[in-house]
Amino acid sequence: MGYVELIMTAGMNYGRMSSLFIVVILLTSIHNCHCIQSDIECLKSLQQSLDDPNNSLASWKFQNNSEGYICNFVGVECWHPNENRVLNIRLSSMGLQGQFPTGLANCTSMTGLDLSDNQLAGPLPTNISHYVGFVTSLDLSKNKFTGEIPDNLKNCTYLNSLKLDSNLFTGGIPPGIGQLSRLKTFSVASNKLTGNIPPFVNPQPPESFASNEGLCGPPLPNCQSQAKNNHAVVTAATVSGGILFIALLIIIVLMLFCRKKPKKKDEDIEGNKWAKDMIAQKGVKVSVFENSIPKLKLRDLMKFTNNFSKHNIINSGRTGTVYKATLSDGSFLAVKRLQDSQHTEKQFKSEMETLGKVRHHNLVPLLGFCVAKRERLLVYKHMPRGTLYQQLHVLKAESEVMAWPTRMRISIGAARGLAWLHHSCNPRIIHRNISSHCILLDDDYEPKISDFGLARLMNPVDTHLSTYVNGEFGVLGYVAPEYARTLVATPKGDVYSFGVVLLEIVTGEESTHVANAPESFKGNLVDWITQLSSNSVVQDAIDRSLAGRGFDDELLQFLRVACACVLSAPKERPSMFEVYQLLRAIGQKYLSTTYDEMPLEPSNVLDDCPPDELIVATDAR
Repeated sequence: MGYVELIMTAGMNYGRMSSLFIVVILLTSIHNCHCIQSDIECLKSLQQSLDDPNNSLASWKFQNNSEGYICNFVGVECWHPNENRVLNIRLSSMGLQGQFPTGLANCTSMTGLDLSDNQLAGPLPTNISHYVGFVTSLDLSKNKFTGEIPDNLKNCTYLNSLKLDSNLFTGGIPPGIGQLSRLKTFSVASNKLTGNIPPFVNPQPPESFASNEGLCGPPLPNCQSQAKNNHAVVTAATVSGGILFIALLIIIVLMLFCRKKPKKKDEDIEGNKWAKDMIAQKGVKVSVFENSIPKLKLRDLMKFTNNFSKHNIINSGRTGTVYKATLSDGSFLAVKRLQDSQHTEKQFKSEMETLGKVRHHNLVPLLGFCVAKRERLLVYKHMPRGTLYQQLHVLKAESEVMAWPTRMRISIGAARGLAWLHHSCNPRIIHRNISSHCILLDDDYEPKISDFGLARLMNPVDTHLSTYVNGEFGVLGYVAPEYARTLVATPKGDVYSFGVVLLEIVTGEESTHVANAPESFKGNLVDWITQLSSNSVVQDAIDRSLAGRGFDDELLQFLRVACACVLSAPKERPSMFEVYQLLRAIGQKYLSTTYDEMPLEPSNVLDDCPPDELIVATDAR
């Protein structure tokens, strides 16, 4: 029986089956996984191909058949401690000898390789991308590799860091390496390289190329032929620059004598110069989707937000800054100034027409929008309780600690809204940016998801998933691990992000900082939960303000659902409809008898679609 059948059966038998029994059945099926043999073969091949005089790899014994046993090997990091899938291999300073291990081709999920400070020798494979094509970090420094640096490295397009220093490489630096757009750290210092340094998309410091007597060109000194050719140009430029400087000096002196005393300019102390630049556009109308708000113009939005004063800012995130607008009748709206969009005005309006039709009880409705010059303003219903993040982490006074029943209702409502986007909305929507910052709360703490469908309205440089590799995509701590490799947004990626939100709710910790962890711990919230789970003490993560108040069984069930959502393998995570049903089963007693069901039957079409068929709201025209 699949997840959906199990959950539908659960939904029809609330009265005959306990919530705990439902959760146990579902979570048992969620955690069922299979050994990934190719990664085991990868490590076997690596061990066999290298000489290990120091017995550094003595712990690599392959007689064990249990899932996750290779995760205990020295230098091996797995995507999950209970899964034989290699994330990183770090074998630095182990005295290993031999050539580059080609068996690494079987570690198909590996994102990091460190073989630095060993005795490896010989040339690198000319088709090296076949073996490390998906890695984001490759460190082969401090070895004895010879020959030329393979031009094929330009096909390792996910590289953030490439270290080849302190080897015996000869020849030049392949120009294609410099064009790797994600490459931030690069070093070939202390080799025997020659020729011009190619241009880099992300310029590197001189230290990256030091101690290569034959290398020249920026950021090192120019090559001799260039210096001769440029000498005359430099001389002429110097003379011209001197004449220009004298001329400018004369002009400035004349201006100082002739100018009138200027009026004191208003300093842009509010940080809203962009708003003042729109004075000529004040007559632009605001397109609205509901009759519940009056007809507005840009001048009204400026008046209601005090010219978008910094004092009216109520939230700021990746998609833009939100201002509180106080209308003449004392009611409130929220106005979001969207980050730079590359869409034409026609495209933007088409996107807005689509989003304006999306309506659900647990979504913040888009009430209208306005286009003025390059500015894009969105009008939303104001949520007086702010964000879930603020309620969990900012309002920390003891009297304002959120009670468990309230947290439970927020979790169920937010899950219902996201499940509706995934399974019932037409067109279906992948949010791409779920976090506790985009779950807003009304007066009754009813959750409303915001920012859905906005990912594609931003600058493509900002929204492209490749920027996650550099820590820039979405909100740190919420992005699914597979995005670094696949660069494709999926429903299961949303499930992972929502799982982090659930962990925040039940632990009271932030996604990137765990206050209750030991000082030596340097990971994020998911890392902490994984560590506690591997030691069978995951219950220690539960918020101390909630423990011992009669909710302990519910808290543990809730924590298990959250852990299922953040499993490293996307296929092992539940769908959002399943998450909603699991949470509903746990917190049924906190819901009113009139609580709405999902409006449509769930569909898993999104889970199996190829990447180019995944639908987001902004795909509709």
